[in-house]
Amino acid sequence: MTETKQKLGKIQPENFPERIVWYTMIGTYIWFLLGATYIVGSVIGWILLFYLLLKLWFQDENTPPEERIVIPWITWIWVIGMLIMEVALIMGHLDFNLSMGKMIKSSIGWAKGWALIALYPLAGCLNIRPQLIYRAVCVIGLQTLFIAPLLIIAPIAGLPTVLYVSPLKAVGAGLGSTFFDVSLYQVDFDGQIRQRLFTPWGPALGFVANIYFTLAMQEKNKKWRWYGLIAAAYMSQICKSRLAQVAILSTPIFIFFLSRLLRPYIIMASGIFSVATGILATNILNFFDEFWKKFKAARADSSRVRAALKQIAFDRANKEAPIWGHGIVERGPHAVEFMPIGSHHTWAGLAFVKGMVGFYALAIPMILSFFLLLIKSQKSKDAATGLAIVFILFLYTFGENLEILVYLYWPGMIVMGIAFKPNPK
Repeated sequence: MTETKQKLGKIQPENFPERIVWYTMIGTYIWFLLGATYIVGSVIGWILLFYLLLKLWFQDENTPPEERIVIPWITWIWVIGMLIMEVALIMGHLDFNLSMGKMIKSSIGWAKGWALIALYPLAGCLNIRPQLIYRAVCVIGLQTLFIAPLLIIAPIAGLPTVLYVSPLKAVGAGLGSTFFDVSLYQVDFDGQIRQRLFTPWGPALGFVANIYFTLAMQEKNKKWRWYGLIAAAYMSQICKSRLAQVAILSTPIFIFFLSRLLRPYIIMASGIFSVATGILATNILNFFDEFWKKFKAARADSSRVRAALKQIAFDRANKEAPIWGHGIVERGPHAVEFMPIGSHHTWAGLAFVKGMVGFYALAIPMILSFFLLLIKSQKSKDAATGLAIVFILFLYTFGENLEILVYLYWPGMIVMGIAFKPNPK
């Protein structure tokens, strides 16, 4: 019956966690207008955790199988890894004699960042249908297409870039106003117009667009699927992010082949591809070298600053705090436009702030998740979708700080958690 309704275009939440997820997602632009996106995305993960703990508390041998909570071992790996992040944070503060106030503030930041990277996959253990999330993404897509004309007209008509900053900014102490303002568009440092919608900056919108595109691809209703796909592709273009445009093209291709490794035609194609690449190796290497040069040249100043930030972060981490890190980010020099050292690159940020311990606390869960979902994806569509989420996360570790933006891409993390279940569809 549920399957029939979905094909007819009807899908509605059927329990408490589904209602939380559904109404939070389809209310994305309401939260945006209230300047509450950051707060809502940070709180939902903890609400779902408390509900899960409540379900576990009352679970016994009489609990029906469909209601029973089972936490996969890989989800526990993510939980342990993110708890280790907090340990590294505390040790970094102690090593550099930072104040108790800074430690508390940083721990609150952990609860709104790294902790959520474990809590949302944990929420995937609840009775949440991935189809509900796929549909909600497509609803957001339709809403985005409705406001698209305004996004185009706003800079032409000379409307202000930021309409107002929400008073909820007072709740996000330490965060910039960009997390709480209502923006029509933004003008980059090179004078280029780009959109960021309900995200804090353009590349973040590209990150969300890639997650949404991956989820929308799984929607079974053709009409809704096209709404989601077109909107996600549109978002990836208006954000003017190079990584977003590369990822939205490469992810479906990679996942198509990775999730079909045991198919005879893929094995045959792989053999032919191996021979061809061996013969054309020099030409292929030259092509990618030229592509990378053009990729960096497209926004040369941005590439320069990002490269310098990464180099400074790794150099100082290795020399000053290789094990536990510095505990907090630091303001960078003029050479990097005073941007924080440890920003714009997850691995460099982890090395600088949380040292080798924090670096591996993310690397190990991510690597294990990739191989687990690679195996499961040969027989499961949900696992293939989860694999795509891991792939996108990996790509964006080189351009963003994952923990800062988890309040935006959390639907993908829940789907990844669903894919971890013993028997995903």
